[in-house]
Amino acid sequence: MEKFGKKQLVAYGLGAVGKDMVYALSASYVMYYYQDLLGLSASFVGLILMIARVFDAANDPFMGVIVAKTNTKCGKFRPWLFTGTLLNAFILYGLFAVPPLAEKSLMIYFAVMYILWGITYTMMDIPFWSIIPAVTSAPADRENLSVVGRSFAGVGNALIAVLTVMVVSVLGAGNELLGFKRFAFIVAVSFVVLIMYMCWVIKEDKVETMSTTNVKEMFQALINNDQAMVTVLTIVLINSALYITSNLIIYFFKYDISGENWKASYTLFTTVGGLAQIIGMMMVYPQMRKKYSNIMIFKNCLLVAIAGYGVLLGAVFLGFNNSLPILLIPGVLIFSGNGILTVLTTIFLSLSVDYGEIKTGHRDESVIFSMQTFVVKAASGLAVFLTGIGLDLIGLEGNSGETGEMIQQSTSTLNGLRLMMTILPMIGLLTAYRVFVRKFNLTDEKALEMSQILEG
Repeated sequence: MEKFGKKQLVAYGLGAVGKDMVYALSASYVMYYYQDLLGLSASFVGLILMIARVFDAANDPFMGVIVAKTNTKCGKFRPWLFTGTLLNAFILYGLFAVPPLAEKSLMIYFAVMYILWGITYTMMDIPFWSIIPAVTSAPADRENLSVVGRSFAGVGNALIAVLTVMVVSVLGAGNELLGFKRFAFIVAVSFVVLIMYMCWVIKEDKVETMSTTNVKEMFQALINNDQAMVTVLTIVLINSALYITSNLIIYFFKYDISGENWKASYTLFTTVGGLAQIIGMMMVYPQMRKKYSNIMIFKNCLLVAIAGYGVLLGAVFLGFNNSLPILLIPGVLIFSGNGILTVLTTIFLSLSVDYGEIKTGHRDESVIFSMQTFVVKAASGLAVFLTGIGLDLIGLEGNSGETGEMIQQSTSTLNGLRLMMTILPMIGLLTAYRVFVRKFNLTDEKALEMSQILEG
């Protein structure tokens, strides 16, 4: 096994930054780009996004099997990381560099490009997480890689949230379409460089062939693990809430807060939110863990996020929608809570692997962790579909990305937008809380007991 150290941790973290920059740009701004700037129906865009995500998620198990059966001189995972990254970077640029097209041609172009983007992202995303057992055999090192991967992925996500609107404005000199084209190119190149560096630094060793070798067995292994199923469902609900927020918040700042400085306000809000998320993962959670169990922390963070949406709902309807300092309070609650929830769901998935091994006699690590990509895609697909339908129902009218002119929205449209970006996420998080409290039982004591059984 190749020597493992800080250099490998940093390289893996940088790869996660590049990977999630690409994902965040697609997940948060495709709806805005094609609906608000190019004028496609929000319902159509949402439908295509959902169809593409379902199709892509269905391909995940097949990709998992293909990767598991790969055997080259460069290893099992790195060839797919290399190929998938290059293809995905190229498609990402095309997704935000649309040539002049008539409406029907634009609809076809968008559908094809987005589906291709999802397929190529899967090619590199599954190997990215699956490579961990091939990098080091030490359990502590594997846990560190998982935490670093999740934390740095949060950094990549935060960078896109913070930079996009202002950088697009600067790069396009007021032309948002041109700005997105140039920004997508920068993100795509950064993605390739960071993943290539990771592949160069991290060397994989031979790993055992997974016992689950076909799609039917993979799904059966998941279904037989009730704790993994609970965790997966919880992740879907939490991520759906977060993606609804990330897709709608730009409309809120552009049309509700409005004004010449809406981009600066949006950037400050996402900057504070991104920092809160990262601090929550890297600093707040470790301190809380010294005093409280993971389950207790998880439940409280869900309640904090729900409270954040409640405060936001009250603020916008009580006339504080133009008071950025007031809006930052629920922003910090929502994003910090979600940051800690992301770390904890990864830990709970790890525990469900041990639970499944004790229950069935098979350690289906690759199956459980491949579900991370599956559920995130399912969650984002559902979120953008609901977002698209909602935007059409409330009658929001998009602007021209070339002229930058601002269309005034009706009061009913703005009220509908406020309700969508708060009530829908609250419903998702409350459902997640109910499911988790009732069904999840892998306590700290249970985790220690399982570890002793497996070691014995």
